[in-house]
Parts: sequence; structure tokens; C-alpha cells
Amino acid sequence: MRISILAFCIATLFISPAHAAEKTKPASKKPVEKSVSATVYVAGDIADCRKRPPVESMAARTAELIASGLDKDSTARAITLGDNTYPVGKPEEFSNCYEPTWGRFKEKTLPSPGNHDYGMPKALGYYNYFGELAGPDRRGYYATRLGKWYILSLNSNLDQAQMQEQLKWLKDELDSNKQSCTLAFWHHPVYSSGGHGNNKNMQEAWTMLAAAKADIVLAAHDHDYERFAPLDANGDRDDKNGIRSFVVGTGGAKLTPMFLPKGATELRDNSTHGVLKLTLHAKSYEWEFLPVPGQALVDKGQAACH
Repeated sequence: MRISILAFCIATLFISPAHAAEKTKPASKKPVEKSVSATVYVAGDIADCRKRPPVESMAARTAELIASGLDKDSTARAITLGDNTYPVGKPEEFSNCYEPTWGRFKEKTLPSPGNHDYGMPKALGYYNYFGELAGPDRRGYYATRLGKWYILSLNSNLDQAQMQEQLKWLKDELDSNKQSCTLAFWHHPVYSSGGHGNNKNMQEAWTMLAAAKADIVLAAHDHDYERFAPLDANGDRDDKNGIRSFVVGTGGAKLTPMFLPKGATELRDNSTHGVLKLTLHAKSYEWEFLPVPGQALVDKGQAACH
């Protein structure tokens, strides 16, 4: 009897019941790579307090659209497309009109200068106000990154010698760019059906951007909203490799008349103030025009990067 009991005990040391089987480690899972997106709110021709105090100005209403978006997403940014103040970019225009409106999110702003900003010698009001945000050496152009996008802020107000320096800088930047998506912005549009029409001052920059297969170019100057089909270096439609451009001169200044639409015009309006919201994904983007309350322009869409 003792032998049988001993044999049973020894056997149990080597036989494991099924429910006590050794647990295997779960297969390791690779971390899921989250898509990095960035949001920007865009407009130019902004702060004009000549007839109304800042709180009652249209710039205050467009600023509210941006502030609301920034409250929901602290990583979002605002982009200005020049003519930040009226009439001539004096320091007091920035402190008394821009600051109470779009100045609410100054530190989250990527600015660019317009011709009204250069109403003062060397655009001193603009550069004094924005400081380092306006780029180095008061030249008015700089590069940055948002999410997976390469962002280029250019200056369309330069003289010939300064423009050549900017173009050399732009070429170097584009040659060294490793990002898959590119956005550039400045004040004077190369293509527009607004009152000022096409402006060739930035044609060389457009040509360089087209060669680099940039995705988006933003401008203002004409006080309206216009979206163009993708265009190549010569301004011909190229849905595969062309640049999609927007004129967004709806930031607050009085809206102005338009001429006949261009062949590549896809949508335009000169009755609505608002801002363009761009959501920049890793390999694509979405656009949506946000009108101020009481106005109703609708424009939204999406496209892939080149």
C-alpha cells in the first residue's frame, strides 16, 4: 500500500493536468503608427478699424472663427496672407486694431507681409509687431514644418535684388526638402480673377514650386475667395502634378469686385468674409471655407499630395 501511494505521488510530479498547462506569452504587437495631421486657418487682408472699433470690425469676427478652432486644438496654427493692417501698416494699426482681433493668437501665427504692410518704410510696423515670427533678418520669408508638411512663407513685396536672394534661398530649401507634402504662401496671387488680376511678381517662385511638385499655394491681395484647379508651371491645368491655389482675401477688409472667372477657376465669391481651414494629413489634405456667422459660402474638398 505504501509503495502504491509513493508511486502515485511521483507520477503527479511529471504529469500536469490540462487546465494547468503553462501559459504562453502573447505575440508582441508592433505599435500602431498614428497619422500626424496639422490644421491651419488662413486669410489675408485683415484688420481695418478706420470705420469701426476693433470689437465691431469684421476682423474680430474672422478672428473668432480661428480662436474657436485653436481652443479645440492647441497644435493648430493661423496663417496670414499679408495686408495685416490698414491703411499703411503703422505700429498703432497693429497695436490698436490687429492686436485686439487676430493678435489674440499671435504666438500661434505664421505671418507674411503685404503691400499695405509696406506702406511704412521697410514695413517697420509689421516687423516690430511680429518680431521673430516674421522670419530672420526682417527679410519676410522663412520655412517651417507642420506635421508631415513643409511650409514656406514668402515675401512678394521685394525689389529685384532682394527677390533674387529669396529665389536662391527657395531653391536651396526645395532641394533639401524631404517632406512629401509642400505648402507655400504669400500676398500677391500669380493667378486671380479679382480686381488686381494675375500678378507675375511671384511667377519664378511658382515655377520653382511647380518643378518641385508643391501641393498648395495660398495668396490674398484681392478681397475675395477663389479656388483654382491644379496648375503647372505655365498656368495650364495639370490634375496629376499641378499646384492647387487659393486666394483668401477675406480676413476682414472690405470685399471688392471681381472680373470674369479664369479658365481654371473652380469656385469664387466676393460676398463672404471668413477663413480657409486646411487639415494637412501625412499624404493628403482637406479644405473647408468657414464663413462668419450670418454668411453662407460653402466650399470643401480633399486631395492627395503628389
